[in-house]
Amino acid sequence: MIDPVPLHAGPPGSGVVPLIDRFARSITYLRLSVTDRCDLRCSYCMPERMQFLPRAEVLALEELYTAARAFMARGVRKIRLTGGEPLVRRDMVDLVTALGRHIGTDLDELTMTTNGTRLAEFAEPLAQAGVRRINVSLDTLDRARFAQLARRDMLDAVLAGIAAARDAGIAVKINTVALKGINEHEIADLVAWAHGQGHAMTLIEVMPLGEVEGDRFDHYLPLDGVRRDLEQRWTLVPNAQRSGGPARYVDIAETGGRLGFITPLTGNFCEGCNRVRMTATGQLYMCLGGEGQVDLRAALRGPDPETALNAAFARAMGEKPERHAFAITGPGGAPTLARHMSVTGG
Repeated sequence: MIDPVPLHAGPPGSGVVPLIDRFARSITYLRLSVTDRCDLRCSYCMPERMQFLPRAEVLALEELYTAARAFMARGVRKIRLTGGEPLVRRDMVDLVTALGRHIGTDLDELTMTTNGTRLAEFAEPLAQAGVRRINVSLDTLDRARFAQLARRDMLDAVLAGIAAARDAGIAVKINTVALKGINEHEIADLVAWAHGQGHAMTLIEVMPLGEVEGDRFDHYLPLDGVRRDLEQRWTLVPNAQRSGGPARYVDIAETGGRLGFITPLTGNFCEGCNRVRMTATGQLYMCLGGEGQVDLRAALRGPDPETALNAAFARAMGEKPERHAFAITGPGGAPTLARHMSVTGG
């Protein structure tokens, strides 16, 4: 049971104001990381010997819930729980249940991004808590290739989790990182499989976050070329749907399914950004591709959380950049940012 730290939004005029950045963009979407830990070690995401954060630095579930309430009071209507892998955190369902009680009042939607390895166990509790959509990361349907990429032989667990989510009534979207020389020849088959299972799918360009053992440039696959290849096989019809994130969608006439493209490197998508990210340690990042951060943990744990949070949010809105700074410069180039995706929240 979540026992939140006392925090009151207050009546109009109390000093709690909506989150609007200096470019007049309203922030209505929070990606809330609950842990940096993961039970996979995907080669493009982290090294095999990943150094995770000390557990003492990670916010308690009650603090995460309190922070989420503070965002809701300031106009956030959608929360996506992320990691690392959110379902490896103990008692995670308690947080989902507590947040789920706000759906229909303070929240329009509560979602999650997961690698799916523990989804078979948790799909039904997530559905009961009000989760109606999830994203599942899946880069290949080939067992040997999955084990090579994830450094763990867990494809069967992921596929069982996806099936369990579907059976629980949760809509699944498959997220696939397009990787040159690894899964590029499998992408069309992945799309056909996902659509055949009734799942939407989104393709993502590899993001240069954190040091990994290989060179990301070797596996960088621009999605404009992938899209041209898919157009040789299928009819792609642009779709104006927006899910709150950066994806741009098409419908595929022959499969009857939807396909998204997230292009941090070949196509900037920042003009309508409505998102911020909070890490499991309470650091608020205004942009996944930027260094700027504001410490909400200190505000939450201080003597006057509401005043401190107001000041922290005001600073964050003043510092949110107009666009990200992602780039892959060439072979051997350093990542754009030193921190790994699992630290910020995927």
